[in-house]
Parts: sequence; structure tokens; C-alpha cells
Amino acid sequence: MAITFRTLPRLAGVFGLLALTAACVPNNTQVTMLSARPDLLQPGLNPNFVAKAVGNAKAQRAKGQKIWCVPFARDASGIDIQGDARTWWDQAKGRFVRSNQPAPGAVMAFKATRKLPIGHIAVVSKLVSDREILVDHANWKPSQVTLGMSVFDVSPGNDWSMVRVASVGDTLGRPYPVDGFIAAPPPSQVALMAPAP
Repeated sequence: MAITFRTLPRLAGVFGLLALTAACVPNNTQVTMLSARPDLLQPGLNPNFVAKAVGNAKAQRAKGQKIWCVPFARDASGIDIQGDARTWWDQAKGRFVRSNQPAPGAVMAFKATRKLPIGHIAVVSKLVSDREILVDHANWKPSQVTLGMSVFDVSPGNDWSMVRVASVGDTLGRPYPVDGFIAAPPPSQVALMAPAP
């Protein structure tokens, strides 16, 4: 392709898109592709689901589309719930396992607040301690995917009803209320949860 005055705007657009895509990958050692860190994988977290979620997010970003937490979490967890994040907890009742304890592969459902009017969801990628987990999620930072972000339980009863999410460096953001964790039922319970014919 010859570079002419007519093709310069098109080239500028392509280079601009490439620069924007590169700028969306944070330079943070806490944010790591799980496929590059097998030590972050635990039973319950499906690396194929996570790879699909990341791939779909990259494709959306390449098209200039916004990346949302719901499609990312649905792809990364395999939990097929539709609608805003604030509705997931109620929709999961009777269909999925709901708990106040995190597990790898489970979806953490943030309650809707003034700061998060449509709620937020994230997929648990690793249990670090009884009060710290790592999550993979999208749109915590606008239209970006973040993998391996630290979340701390700050609830008085150690029940994960209130959390703080890692922010810049080692600082933690404001407290956020959480409904709980949504997980796929084990195969032995799937038949029990299915409606009778």
C-alpha cells in the first residue's frame, strides 16, 4: 500500500487504535494473564472460560466497543445469567449455588450502590487467605479487563458482605457491599435442581 495524503487518515486511525489497545493493558505486576501464571489456577476456575472471556473482550475492544462486567463474567465463569449485575444474585436463586464464601470460579455479586448503580460482578480466580481473594473482571477500570486483582473482606463478621478492592499500588478503594458468591452446582446437585417433568 502506497502512503499518500488520501491514505494518511486511514493509517492514523489504525495506529491510533493500536496505541489505544496497547494503552489499555495496564503496566501492573498484579494484573497477569492466568495462562501465563498456572499457579493462580485453582479447581473451579476453568482456564478455557477465562481465555474465551479475554478473547471476546479483546475482540470487542478492537471494534471500539465498551467492555462490560456482565458478558466478561458470564464467559469467564460459565454461569449463564442475563441482565444487569445488580440482578444476578436474585436470578441465581434456585438455579445456582449462592454462598457468602468465595470459591475459585464463583461470581462475586456486588450490590447496587450510588457509585455502582447497576452493580458489578467479578470472577474469583484465587483464594489467598480467609480475607483476601484475587478476581478477574471487566469495567472496574472503564472498559478494561483486570486479572488477578486483590479484594479484601472488611466485614465485621468475616462474611464477605463488605469488601475493598485494590486500587493504585497497594492502596485500597472504598468499601463496597456484596450480596455473595454465585457458583455452578456440582454435577451431583444438577439433577436435584432441575424442574420435574
